[in-house]
Amino acid sequence: MVRLLVWALGVCLVVAGTAQAEGRYRIGYGVIFTNDLIGDGDDRWRTGSVASSRVYAPGWEGTAPRRFGEMLELRFNGEIIAPEDVSHPAPMDRPFAGALSLGLHTHMAHGGVDYALGADMVVTGSQTGLDDFQDWLHDIVGGDRISGRTKRGQVDDGFHPTGVIEAGRSFDFGTARLRPFAEARAGVETLLRAGADITIGGLTRGELLVREPVTGQRYRVVREDGAGTALVLGADIAWVGGSEFLPGSATVTREDYRTRVRGGLHWEGRSGASLFYGVTWLSEEFEQQDEGQVVGSLKFRLPF
Repeated sequence: MVRLLVWALGVCLVVAGTAQAEGRYRIGYGVIFTNDLIGDGDDRWRTGSVASSRVYAPGWEGTAPRRFGEMLELRFNGEIIAPEDVSHPAPMDRPFAGALSLGLHTHMAHGGVDYALGADMVVTGSQTGLDDFQDWLHDIVGGDRISGRTKRGQVDDGFHPTGVIEAGRSFDFGTARLRPFAEARAGVETLLRAGADITIGGLTRGELLVREPVTGQRYRVVREDGAGTALVLGADIAWVGGSEFLPGSATVTREDYRTRVRGGLHWEGRSGASLFYGVTWLSEEFEQQDEGQVVGSLKFRLPF
């Protein structure tokens, strides 16, 4: 895991240095945490993740630029996926999976449509050290330890180049904003997704929001100063062509379709402090999964 962290830090420094050398500077940053303990209160399946973005551009005028590659986003994601019981997993439950990824993406707008596209390198398996990290975290906050059988049965070590593209268009209806979108993803998971988000309130207008991959919640990365609130609702459905998290060697059968339904609230105070909390229902991802799950997402900012 130490080698992975050194590699990731090196890539971050190279990208940041290159972006600044080409006349860009950091115009935004955002991080969002997702966990089922702040959702339905359980510790299973899509149990926890973190997504973080740093955005570099020559400036920000309230919308993404027209030119490809002018705005760059350095994106990091980490995720733990687990069986329902990590100490005594059922024979027909999904394998434990840890994943870390680092990628470079660009945002652009043309003809009223905004695009986000890029590539990530996703690292999976015990080499990520996320099984040991979850044990360490459970020792602190309380929770079951991961059994040796669960660790031995986790997904294989691997490096998975992954590409993603999203296109969306916003339509304003007074204080409400509807944004249908479509997404294609190929690599560690291969998905074709379509859905829509509705935002009520003016807080996020003129800001850049990035979609968190597990829930589809969009978190603020490039923000404008100003107090207010914004209510967000959204849903999407995806066709699943393949998943390294549910490989052919697994004892379960992957579902061909997934559905997500989400809601949340963005708030920002006059001091610049801000908070986002959202909940997302995730449908079953494999046939032997007896129900969906609800996860919570949290993002906050404290000015100093």
